[in-house]
Amino acid sequence: MVLTHDVETKAGLNRVKQLAELEIRLGFRSSFNFIPEADYRVSQELREWLKANDFEVGVHDLHHDGKLYLTEGSFRKKASKINCHLKDWNAVGFRSGFMLHRLDWLHDLNILYDSSTFDTDPYEPQPDGMGSIYPFWVPHSSPARRKPQSEGSPGLCVHNSDLAGSGYVELPYTLPQDSTLFGYLGEKTIDIWKRKLAWLADKGGMALLNTHPDYLIFDNQKPGRISFRASLYQEFLEYLKSEYSSICWRALPRDVATWVRSLSPELRPGVRRKACMLSYSFYESDPRVRRYAETLARHGDLVHAISLRKPGSPERDIINGVRVYRIQTRQKDEKSQLQYLFRMFRFLFKSTRLLALPHFMQIYDLIHVHNPPDFLAFAALLPKSRGAGVILDIHDIVPEFYANKFSSSGNSLIVKALKWVEKKSAQAADHVIVSNHIWHERIINRTVSADKASVFINHVDPSIFSVRQKTRNDGKFTIVFPGGLFWHQGVDIAIRAFGKAQRELPQMQFDIYGGGQGKARLVDLIKELGLEDKVLFHNGVPLDQVPDIIANADLGVVPKRADSFGNEAYSTKIMEFMSQGIPVIVSRTKIDSFYFNESDVCFFEPENVDELADRILYLARNREQREILSRNGLAYAQRNNWGNKKKEYLDLVDSIIQRSIRK
Repeated sequence: MVLTHDVETKAGLNRVKQLAELEIRLGFRSSFNFIPEADYRVSQELREWLKANDFEVGVHDLHHDGKLYLTEGSFRKKASKINCHLKDWNAVGFRSGFMLHRLDWLHDLNILYDSSTFDTDPYEPQPDGMGSIYPFWVPHSSPARRKPQSEGSPGLCVHNSDLAGSGYVELPYTLPQDSTLFGYLGEKTIDIWKRKLAWLADKGGMALLNTHPDYLIFDNQKPGRISFRASLYQEFLEYLKSEYSSICWRALPRDVATWVRSLSPELRPGVRRKACMLSYSFYESDPRVRRYAETLARHGDLVHAISLRKPGSPERDIINGVRVYRIQTRQKDEKSQLQYLFRMFRFLFKSTRLLALPHFMQIYDLIHVHNPPDFLAFAALLPKSRGAGVILDIHDIVPEFYANKFSSSGNSLIVKALKWVEKKSAQAADHVIVSNHIWHERIINRTVSADKASVFINHVDPSIFSVRQKTRNDGKFTIVFPGGLFWHQGVDIAIRAFGKAQRELPQMQFDIYGGGQGKARLVDLIKELGLEDKVLFHNGVPLDQVPDIIANADLGVVPKRADSFGNEAYSTKIMEFMSQGIPVIVSRTKIDSFYFNESDVCFFEPENVDELADRILYLARNREQREILSRNGLAYAQRNNWGNKKKEYLDLVDSIIQRSIRK
């Protein structure tokens, strides 16, 4: 149990002794953090009195004006002054004003610990919580955004050579602050403190509380806007003493930090990289975006995702450790090119504005932008100017995608303009990822140099697509298609082929999961063919549920058209079917012939309804062939899944961040 106090005004300074005496009577000690260059002056006499009574004194910001981390250059100058105050006060702890934090910059301070963060607190101006109820070590070398001290002045006031440059301990607060609890939320009791304390004790965590004598009302004192009675704090201490004395360590921050610092290096968690996924898609159902984001989150990094919002979804969410910001609602009902582009530009404006906010712009080491559209890379320009590395991830090559979607000529003015935008967007990024080798060759021929581009195909993530057991046993032979209902996907071809095949095998059923522009047309087609009781539409489901749906099917189908876009667009669905050991029939497109052969999948000629119907009947009647494709496909997915490829991505992220640091 760690008690801390921030003293922000002269009124708070006048209450320090009274608060300390209250704690002494109840057998507690705490740390008081003072602003060294504030409107008040903390006397040496008060500091010495606190230390003589076993309290700790720490440094709270420099001016407490919210500008400490405005630029890295200005911070280094302020760090030099802060170090002098640390030396003058013989202090080893620091906390920023307003809980703003840049953990990588704080290596310029000669401190044992920092306490400017929290486990989670959405009410803070910089709300990126550490997600931890434990203290952790922040080593100087990971990732090193700092310059050697010989190049600057922050080391001039070193008063403890053991602390200078070696790293420091981070102590996040884990109990809500008094100002939040009593001032902003209007609580009248300490019940929330009690409940959180019980949870922390159950987890064996650190209960760190930060209160302000500025807001405490002792007898006959005038209440302020967010003040609360000192008797509430006294009640909390008495409750803590009666309920937890036998199981908690009452420690000063420096005691906890000294203990953490003594741990062996291999037990010290490193600095978390801070990454943002920016995508004009629905995060929860976008496997490519989620794969990157959750890989970084599992690696211990802080990850945000800025995405679209489905009607009814929350604007903010946390999914598998990734904080999701859904900034724009979208229904896929665009009727024209202008409407389609307008919505994308609106998302660009909103994401640019969000990333320009100080508490977003200053925290990111990496912005990973996903297309389409390519021009979304421009939203990252301001964070990039502050040192963030930028990746442009080309899921789909936009000029060809646009020409296909709106039946435009490849030589039309707008397609030429999109190629120009593609080039400028790639130039705005530090690195370009392309989703398959065919497009990679095209991109390096027309857009970027080969050393600036790499390929990451849509490997399935084994943490999501682990092998599931089949639970359906209804005697039906079920074919499934999970995905977007767009023209290039060729779902209408599959429906027509299914209609022919089911005449010979009436026990077959075709389940389609997803939505998109083509759904209404497909519904009409099903009615026209009289297949309403055989072809069943289902709403799209979260990515986590897709493996169960596939595992309960007997056959998968990927019936893409071999048009200008579909012929070269890699389909993740093939690998998803393989991951569950489900045989799959695939249109023989250029891209799928590049990656797969007849031993992995069952091919049919694109748009050939009769041949697809024959392939469906062949596999439905031939269990042995289905089992061969199942074994081979599962082996292929296990050789080529994301678990075997993610190190390449993590290494790429490291190299981009390091290059950005050197710039």
